[in-house]
Amino acid sequence: MPFIGTARLGSSPWLLHLRSFAVAGQLMTILAAGLFTNVQLPYTRLLILVGLTAITNLAYGFWLHRVLAPGRVDPSRSDSDQLGGEPNVAHTVSLSLMMLDLVTLTAMLYFSGGAENPFSFFYFVNLAVGGVMIRPRAAWSLTVLAIVGYTFLLHYSIPIEAISTERVGVGLDLRTFGLMLAFATCATVVTYFVTRTAGELQQRERQLRETQAEREASHRLEGLTTLAAGAAHELATPLSTIDVIVRELSHHLEDVAKPESVDKDLKLIDGQLYMCKQILQRMRSAAGDSMAQRWDRTTVGDLIDTTLEGIRDPHRVDVIDGPERVENQALWIPEEAVAQAIRNLIHNALDASEGDRRVRVESKLVKGQLQIAVIDRGQGMTEDVLNRASDPFFTTKEPGRGIGLGLFLTRNVISQLGGSIDFRSQVGEGTQATVTLPFGKARAEAESETLHDGATTPPKSQTEKHAT
Repeated sequence: MPFIGTARLGSSPWLLHLRSFAVAGQLMTILAAGLFTNVQLPYTRLLILVGLTAITNLAYGFWLHRVLAPGRVDPSRSDSDQLGGEPNVAHTVSLSLMMLDLVTLTAMLYFSGGAENPFSFFYFVNLAVGGVMIRPRAAWSLTVLAIVGYTFLLHYSIPIEAISTERVGVGLDLRTFGLMLAFATCATVVTYFVTRTAGELQQRERQLRETQAEREASHRLEGLTTLAAGAAHELATPLSTIDVIVRELSHHLEDVAKPESVDKDLKLIDGQLYMCKQILQRMRSAAGDSMAQRWDRTTVGDLIDTTLEGIRDPHRVDVIDGPERVENQALWIPEEAVAQAIRNLIHNALDASEGDRRVRVESKLVKGQLQIAVIDRGQGMTEDVLNRASDPFFTTKEPGRGIGLGLFLTRNVISQLGGSIDFRSQVGEGTQATVTLPFGKARAEAESETLHDGATTPPKSQTEKHAT
């Protein structure tokens, strides 16, 4: 029998497990009374009532597996989620079962001393379950039924001499022991409900805070995206003007005697203009709007090559070539956006590595996912810095060497693709940043979107990649 803690508090599987434990507890109690005491009880009738609970629980379990098709039963999910948003049937069935349990408890107490039976405390356990399991109005109906049942037992029951209040005894008699046991059991169960409920409330509060933080980050990112787009638009015009002037100067000075340094300067300006255009393009990508870009058919090897094209100090980056099947693994991703995201990690690793210390880049396939690790041998990060590393505008770099947006934008790009970034750092030893991309899922989603839009991007050849 699955442990009750594996099921979501208040879910149908949770009630199924709880009733199974109740059947086991009732059987053990009846068995202990028959073997270790001289109490005369109508054991046959009590066993019939326990059997009724067991049979209805088996039917309940069978019904759950029929309604929740095999493979869809998830104890951690709510009934509303698992029943396709129609929890009314599950609620009605649960209410009926709990009413039956109250009637069964009343009948068992009737045959075993009535209200004088210490296990009459279990009315409160049933009411606690009802408060967690069903809606408030229905829970109050259970309370009314419990009051009616207890009132009935105060007037009608089959007395049991061993637990009668009229029985005078010295020491720890059976009734006193039963009261202690029943009280301890009920206290344990009620404490369990309260702690589980409080725990789930705290978990939901944490999830709510995380959702709010993600929403705030999304709003900040929208502002950054707008800023990047505006900056790119504003800078494009003067850069184009400079480009035109440089080309005209080069044309007019072709046949004019001039110092050799002039040609070098013009070529330098032209090269710097090209770099500015590339930076603007990467700025658009880094702003996080990766899903709006065209998706590229590429491979892991080509993605690494694209990443390295814009790296400063490429001689300090060691790419560990994986098996051929890894390099040739097909991908369908917004290549430039992903390359820029990984490039940010490599630049951070280079900044963290003093002197000529090298940075290592490794790629591998793990359970249908692509993992790219960037490893440095810098000073590492403390746990506090590690927890804040992806926050926007947080940086430990010296002024002028960064504004704290690289990791924030990188995480945004990767998360939009259904991936994740994991950091492991040891102070004094270095840091490893691992990007995980579920390329199978990303490719399927991209194919669906592309087919819907009616456009595709052909695979890039090496010639095309280096020509662009």
